[in-house]
Amino acid sequence: MKFSSAAIYASVILNLASAQPIILGKKDAKSSADLWRDQSIYQIVTDRFARTDGSTSASCDVSKREYCGGSFQGIIDKLDYIQGMGFTAIWISPVVEQIPDKTEYGYGYHGYWMKNIYTINDNFGTADELKKLSEELHDRGMKLMVDIVTNHYGAAGDGPSIDYSVYTPFNEQKYFHDYCLITDYENQALVEECWETSTLPDLKTEDNEVLSVFESWVKDFISNYTIDGLRVDSAKHMDTSFYQPFTEAAGVFLLGEVFEGDSAYTCPYQDYIAGVSNYPLYYPVLRFFQNSKTTSGELLEMIDNIKLKCNDVTLLGNFVENHDIIRLGSTVKDKALIKNAIAFTILGDGIPIIYYGQEQGLLGAEDPENREALWLAGYDTDSAYYKFISKLNQARNQAANKDNSYPSTVSSIIYSDDHTIATKKANLVAIFTNVGASASPSVTLSQSGFQKGDQVVDLLTCSSTTVGDSGLEVTMALGVPKVYASSSVASGIC
Repeated sequence: MKFSSAAIYASVILNLASAQPIILGKKDAKSSADLWRDQSIYQIVTDRFARTDGSTSASCDVSKREYCGGSFQGIIDKLDYIQGMGFTAIWISPVVEQIPDKTEYGYGYHGYWMKNIYTINDNFGTADELKKLSEELHDRGMKLMVDIVTNHYGAAGDGPSIDYSVYTPFNEQKYFHDYCLITDYENQALVEECWETSTLPDLKTEDNEVLSVFESWVKDFISNYTIDGLRVDSAKHMDTSFYQPFTEAAGVFLLGEVFEGDSAYTCPYQDYIAGVSNYPLYYPVLRFFQNSKTTSGELLEMIDNIKLKCNDVTLLGNFVENHDIIRLGSTVKDKALIKNAIAFTILGDGIPIIYYGQEQGLLGAEDPENREALWLAGYDTDSAYYKFISKLNQARNQAANKDNSYPSTVSSIIYSDDHTIATKKANLVAIFTNVGASASPSVTLSQSGFQKGDQVVDLLTCSSTTVGDSGLEVTMALGVPKVYASSSVASGIC
């Protein structure tokens, strides 16, 4: 997707202001949102995560953009692997039937090219297997988020030649915007009413009949598969009046993809979708942890901006990798920098989202290289990143168990310099740096909240230290992040 520049911000804010604020549904989407604050999400591209046959050698040439055999059953068989990292929820790619055609961009293995919203994509398995996945997750106390597409369908041809009769249920052109491409991302009307590409017929989400169908569909979808939350693709491309009634019908937490890095554009969407993907934070996080020469000013400014402009930063979806952006390891070779970026994602304000394969250090760059078959990398539970993510999730989960205000607490910056940032969030103090593995910076935290003489524990190494006269003195050996808590919080972990 393209990014909008300054002129679009006033346009979208005016558009958002003219719509009605979100009203939570009878099934209580607010309660669902409250529950999602506590979660740590593992994002899965179903076709690329695990196969039913358990193969770790089946070929998958990502350049062909075709189905490689990942399945619902494959995910079920690897839930121990996921839960072993401390994740409490998974987000899976869209599950409905896709167009079968090969397009100029390959096949719809990713799930974003709908053909029939009422049928499950049999490349991934059956409806009963999807129900089984939901049941298996719930038996473990975990949650299921499913990606959905309500903005467009998929097509093998281009706009003028599309046969709408093959679609279900929107089988006439009248349900779609007339063909036009988004030629100006500074014009919000074009963003919402034109097509992202010539092969993505754009639905009239402002149309009452389209809305009514989706309301009925989502009620059944949530009920049939016992789904706990939805990730909404292409959220910025839809009419904002769609979200209030759709949220009421769904009755669960919605996380909307607003692919835009400016908080002035993205944050207003939180008036209509409880959760929003945190692209405003992603870009400065990427720049800070990509390069040891980058200073912290831009990142610190964005942290302040989203606190000011977003309704609830604790419901933003935080990430440093996903299916639409490069994997960090494709440009960063220093493992200390990558560890800091992952720690910042998991321990910051918001709902942490780790993309499948981060735990194995996958290196794919842009789509399609970033959608590798995980089975070819193996499911090594002894890999450095697997263990590191496990410790971070354990620290976050323990913090929330000891203090139920942790997920809703907004962190404060208690120290910063050009290359180091320290935060306090409820009962955890975390320190991040971008100096890399070639340095071991030392800082003294006088505002940690710990008192002189307190014994505190680094939850990542289980090493303890005593708070001195000047505060908590920290040395970040080889540039690795630190996470401190009191001995009482650390009990059960260390």
